[in-house]
Amino acid sequence: MKADLHLHTKASDGRLEPQELVDLAVKVGLDIIAITDHDSIDGIIPAITAARNYNSIAVIPGVELSTDVPKGEVHLLGYFIDYTDNNLVNTLANLRNSREGRALKIIGKLHNLGMEIKMQRVLALSQGGSVGRPHIAQALLEAGYVTSLTEAFDKYIGRNGPAYAEREKITPVESVQLVKAARGLPVLAHPADIEGLDTLVSELVEVGLIGIEVYYAKYTAEVISRLLQMAEHYHLIPTGGSDYHHFEDGKETMIGAISVPSQSVKRLFSLADKHNLDLIYNPIAG
Repeated sequence: MKADLHLHTKASDGRLEPQELVDLAVKVGLDIIAITDHDSIDGIIPAITAARNYNSIAVIPGVELSTDVPKGEVHLLGYFIDYTDNNLVNTLANLRNSREGRALKIIGKLHNLGMEIKMQRVLALSQGGSVGRPHIAQALLEAGYVTSLTEAFDKYIGRNGPAYAEREKITPVESVQLVKAARGLPVLAHPADIEGLDTLVSELVEVGLIGIEVYYAKYTAEVISRLLQMAEHYHLIPTGGSDYHHFEDGKETMIGAISVPSQSVKRLFSLADKHNLDLIYNPIAG
């Protein structure tokens, strides 16, 4: 069983349509994928529908939530969510709206730095999906202000950059509660560099955290070992994924390149709410 549990589509800051991502997942031999767009569930139904054309791949409905902590942000993955849940839908809509407000602030700061990019172009690059800083980075690249997306983040729009701006976020605890309320399974995303990780995990386990992303992108064997020990200590499922966006910059981890243990996937399925499992095979239209 080959799985990639961290993938993005054009519904947020990925470059592929859900159908294209499913096609690519089948091409590289994946059996199970999770669609985990930033603050968006719009890619889920198209991906599930596309997967039904193959009868060889399952799509887990998911989401990646950006949460607020004192010295940065923490991301939380929600697996097997009820993507028809009204509270989830409304909360995600509010978070996406805040992304557009943040984009306007960043563009204003870039203008003050002598870099003229238009909000209309950033919105066009997002193609109706959740607006993110990668879209702003792409606009900077197109305008010739940077030579790569990485440079855009490192010099200007990263957390410590002169054009960085905050946006509305929920707390890690609130994100776990949101996923749980939608009968989903909350998993802490790419946790290796989180300050005060042990304290955070302890707090989140208390409100329902069930997993932690251990097998991720370019994590070393040492990092994986440390995170596995934490997962075992807190009885969490060790999950993983490539965090693939199809940036095509030669630097990102390719879809399917991360080996996620089959036992972890089976444990996730065993915990999934039956109602939400039904949504995988009977997606709600519209």
